[in-house]
Amino acid sequence: MRLHLKTPIVFFDLEATGTSITQDRIIEIAMVKVMPNQEIIRKSNLINPTIPIPLESSLIHGIYDKDVQDKPTFKDVAREYARFLEGADLAGFSILKFDVPLLVEEFLRAGVDFDYSRKRIIDTQKIFHLMEKRTLAAAYKFYLNKELQDSHTAEADAEASMEILAAQVEKYNGAIVTDTLGRKIGEITNDMEVLSRLSLSNLVDLAGRMCLNDKGEEIFNFGKHRNKKVAAILKEEPAYYDWIMNGDFSLDTKRKLTEIKLRAFGK
Repeated sequence: MRLHLKTPIVFFDLEATGTSITQDRIIEIAMVKVMPNQEIIRKSNLINPTIPIPLESSLIHGIYDKDVQDKPTFKDVAREYARFLEGADLAGFSILKFDVPLLVEEFLRAGVDFDYSRKRIIDTQKIFHLMEKRTLAAAYKFYLNKELQDSHTAEADAEASMEILAAQVEKYNGAIVTDTLGRKIGEITNDMEVLSRLSLSNLVDLAGRMCLNDKGEEIFNFGKHRNKKVAAILKEEPAYYDWIMNGDFSLDTKRKLTEIKLRAFGK
């Protein structure tokens, strides 16, 4: 179906050095502009972020420091991208949480005025989640083809969860589970140890403040030390441990951090 457009709409996606809006930088930008007459115009660039690309990020998107060292910075191309977006709406998958905020941040850093408030913004992930519900009742209907009665009562929800897991194991038994790059991370089996590892994935603490990198090393997953090894930061900046322990972090996060510290330094 052709999109009914009164103004151009630009579908875009970004790759970045990480996931922090304030600390990370764009390393690749791709835009596809659809005009009201259905003409399609494409524009893309690799971008020199001016900061190192963490290995953990490169392993995901396949872009390394050497790939961007001779490329323009975002400031070099900011005005031409602003012109490309002029008079156009924005669209993409999961762009509201990261891509749009990072793009706006980069424009501001480059001193280019970009008023997104006057644009329509369409997030296809949002529509996906609105139409394909990810609720317990939706899962119950999908796996068991039954309507969930007394939803939101603890007993009914617990019973439904039990039935759903049994149905999932039956449906997916033996199926390979892959990550976003198609790499095998496990296999669905009727084994609770296996299913637990898949559920927790690479989390170190339940709040997700720390996780495991591809080498199985504990790294921070937030703030100024995102993607850096926990033990290394505790050694280089001991006060960071005290800041977390005295801050608004979960007791589980503090406990896991203390375990890492004791394991690394013995005190």
